[in-house]
Amino acid sequence: MVDANIIGHYEDKIYTLDYHLKIDEHWNVQHLDLEYAVNDVIKRIKGNKIENDWEINGSVKNDFQGIDYIDISLTPFTNTLPINNLNLEMGESTDIKVLYFDILNDAIKPVNQNYSKTKALTFQYKNIPKDFEADLEVDSLGLVVNYPGLFTKVAEI
Repeated sequence: MVDANIIGHYEDKIYTLDYHLKIDEHWNVQHLDLEYAVNDVIKRIKGNKIENDWEINGSVKNDFQGIDYIDISLTPFTNTLPINNLNLEMGESTDIKVLYFDILNDAIKPVNQNYSKTKALTFQYKNIPKDFEADLEVDSLGLVVNYPGLFTKVAEI
C-alpha cells in the first residue's frame, strides 16, 4: 500500500493531491484512488486493473487496454513502479505504455515512455515522442531520490 499527500502551486494553480495505491509484489498497480483539488475544484478518480483492462470510476476504458503502468503527474513515485518492475540490466532500454494522470489539466491518457538503465542507480526516462527526458537517481530500493528540476528527497523517517 502506498499513501501520499502533495500540496503545491504551479503558475496560477494551487493544488492538493491525495493518492492511495495498492500494488503487488512485482510493483504492478492493482487499485488506485486519487483525490485532488486544483484551485478549489475537487475531483476523484478510482481505478482497478482487471486482467488486461482498466476500470476507471466504474467503467472499463477500451482505450487503456493492455497498459500495465501508471504515471501520476506531481509525484516521482510512479516512476519507481516501472523501474522496479522492469529489472533492467546496465545499458538495457525498453519502451512501455503508461496510463498518465495529468492532475493539473484534469486528464487521463495513454502515453509511451522509455526507461534505460545508465548507471547502477540511475535511469534515463523519456517521453515518446521525445519531448522530455530526465536522468532519475534512485536509492537501493529503487525509490526516486532525485528527479532533476522537479524533485529531490531531502529527508527520510
